[in-house]
Amino acid sequence: MPVRNAVDWIDAAMQSVVGQTYAGWELVAVNDGSSDDSTGVLGNWAQRDPRIQVIESKARGFVAALNTGLEAARGEFVARMDADDTMTPDRLARQIGLLDADPGLSLVGGRVEFGGDAEAQAGYAAHVDWLNQTMTEAQIRRARFVESPLAHPCVMFRRAWWAQSGGYRDGDFPEDYELWLRWLDAGARMAKVPATVLVWRDPPKRLSRTDPRYDPEAFYRIKAKYLARELARSGGERAVWIAGAGRPTRKRAELLCEHGVEIAGYLDVDPRKIGQLVNGRPVVAVQDLPSPHDAVVLSYVANRGAREKVCAMLVAQDRVEGWDFWLCA
Repeated sequence: MPVRNAVDWIDAAMQSVVGQTYAGWELVAVNDGSSDDSTGVLGNWAQRDPRIQVIESKARGFVAALNTGLEAARGEFVARMDADDTMTPDRLARQIGLLDADPGLSLVGGRVEFGGDAEAQAGYAAHVDWLNQTMTEAQIRRARFVESPLAHPCVMFRRAWWAQSGGYRDGDFPEDYELWLRWLDAGARMAKVPATVLVWRDPPKRLSRTDPRYDPEAFYRIKAKYLARELARSGGERAVWIAGAGRPTRKRAELLCEHGVEIAGYLDVDPRKIGQLVNGRPVVAVQDLPSPHDAVVLSYVANRGAREKVCAMLVAQDRVEGWDFWLCA
């Protein structure tokens, strides 16, 4: 649990940890250069419960704090937690139970409850709804190029996967999304327990609102790398077509070219675009797409509701999601 100036939230977070029905836990709290009284509050909790270890650190940043905690953790399973969130009492028991029941699972998450103002932050609340519908191993794999399919502070993973595939990386990308994509690319299996395991708060100063590493374009940059790898592995010699010929769609899809992907053309439903050339590439209607044997389709259409319409059109052509087409926005 990285901590930076979270004095208003720590007590609730810690209480949710010590109140777990599963008692065999240790908590590694990495105090990343807090300037408020987080140090004192953490110290009080450590004095009250020997299972709590506090590591004091200079302000080195979130990724450094995460990796410091990983290096200090001793358990077979590692659960993530943020200092401004709270766990449900049976979170650890449920997630350990799922990992024990299926030794091949690498990482598990669960449903989360949105702890912010769902009306004022409707976009984030919609993301939480999507997360809570993306539950199974197959759904997570198919959805991984849409956006991050797991709420970071609710996951638990096998320590062996960290040792095998590496921990968090620092860069111009969201560190959690990069980790999921890298581990899935390496063959990790991920699923979720069918229950709420965390209340996910949404304070105004959370990193995902203030740090450029969490801008939408940062997500598109990092997903392009791993999507290109997936296409090389499963696309074979099939041509790559992009669903959506609008400017934002083309810009985001063009990131694939930096990883060796050639774009054959665009699919669109706007009759004004169909039949035109854009960037030297043809724009066609869905019925004019090459067969699934000859084409892989990537949908970068991001308008709400459009993703489902594109999916339905492609499924109607007997194209299989996660093989013949991918939703990428």
